[in-house]
Amino acid sequence: MESISDKRTSTKSRSQDDTRQALNVSGLRITNQRALILEVIRQGKGHMDADEVYRQAREKQPRLSLSTVYRTLQTLKNLELIEELHFDEEHHHYEIKSPTKHHHLVCLGCGKVVEFECPMSQKIRENVSLENGFLVIDEEVRMRGYCPECRQNNE
Repeated sequence: MESISDKRTSTKSRSQDDTRQALNVSGLRITNQRALILEVIRQGKGHMDADEVYRQAREKQPRLSLSTVYRTLQTLKNLELIEELHFDEEHHHYEIKSPTKHHHLVCLGCGKVVEFECPMSQKIRENVSLENGFLVIDEEVRMRGYCPECRQNNE
């Protein structure tokens, strides 16, 4: 019978294998730094900016430089392993590229980001393409407003 500790180790090992496989499939040389940065983003809660990725990755590799993190983020983005999101002009946020299309609600009060799915966006995309003769290859829906906590605090 597998213990809880064995399950955690097995899950962690599978996650690291998935990370290395994603890099390997891309044809990119697998370095410890690239695998670590991709793993940090994969395990991250929410949408992480470069500084947050850097802080978490340095806990495991203290000699990692911020410039390596920025270069690696660009490489991973170019390989379409991660997505770069622009919620405001100050920061870029990163998340693992999702197999399903999702969109974002952004709180103007606290900066909280909530993901949501909208099947209607695909239909809108198709209609816009047909009506305008435009080949739409991607769409992004971002809605801004105030989360329930910020609304309650402002009442």
